[in-house]
Amino acid sequence: MTDDELQVRLRAADPAASLPPADPSRVARLLEDTMSEDPSTESRATGTQGRGPLTWLLAAAAVLIIVGGGVLGVARLGEDEHRAPIADDKPTATELRAPAARAYSARCMLPSAQTIANQEVAFEGTVDDIADGVVTLTPTHWYHGPETGKVVIESPAAPLEDLIGAARFEVGRSFLVSATDRQVTVCGLTAPYSTDLAALYAEAFPG
Repeated sequence: MTDDELQVRLRAADPAASLPPADPSRVARLLEDTMSEDPSTESRATGTQGRGPLTWLLAAAAVLIIVGGGVLGVARLGEDEHRAPIADDKPTATELRAPAARAYSARCMLPSAQTIANQEVAFEGTVDDIADGVVTLTPTHWYHGPETGKVVIESPAAPLEDLIGAARFEVGRSFLVSATDRQVTVCGLTAPYSTDLAALYAEAFPG
């Protein structure tokens, strides 16, 4: 096999052939260090006696492969450092509102499982924040309705506590909440958590 044929095979098998060229000055320095020893000088430490052009060509090819691998490692490291982090999905929210005050101006009936069962949304949740007439809760258990990570109750017309039988929300406290047509129920159907009310919710939505 001639040196030219060997060069063709080396180029075809070179794993770094598709990579961008390395720094020319660095490659030149490595090649110079490799070729600097006199092939006619015998040394037990280096074992360079009698090496022909084919040996030195193989050494040069090895240097190029090492340099190419280093460039590839740096390129991948740079890509990982600049890769944008995957954004976490924000929790979806159920938006509810307080009913009009006039809708509950009459006396309230006692809560019942049958009345709760007619609601479109029912859950137990903890109040996270109350600000500007908006109550934000984190559901801890869904009885009925599409499950979301947050529930927001808005009361633009009047504070919820101004309505007859409406719940007085408190930050950090657990509540049982139900609603239909996005309107939160009052008259004790939405209220601070209690075992009696929780039993009605569980009866209304078994399983």
